[in-house]
Amino acid sequence: MLISSAFAQTAPAAAAGNDIMSSLQGMLPLVLMFVVLYFVMIRPQMKRQKEHKAMIEAIAKGDEIATAGGLLGKVTKLAEATVTIEIATGVEVQLQRQAVVQVLPKGTL
Repeated sequence: MLISSAFAQTAPAAAAGNDIMSSLQGMLPLVLMFVVLYFVMIRPQMKRQKEHKAMIEAIAKGDEIATAGGLLGKVTKLAEATVTIEIATGVEVQLQRQAVVQVLPKGTL
């Protein structure tokens, strides 16, 4: 026979405390990755969402706004879920409040 039998050697039994420490050290990089992910991506996104919601709720009649589609106009009517803006003299457009990206300073338009 060309191949001889191989026998596995048994390692000395590890202590129970050492086994727990090695499993914790194995999970440490994974936990650190989630912590970094939270502080770099999730937390700033939640902060931006909160600021956007506050801005949308604070819109009042007469404010000048910019929309996600690039329209600039003055708010003429407010409803619970929609905003009507005047983009030109006599031209009004109704859009969802979520489409408002920015409230412009007075006198911009």
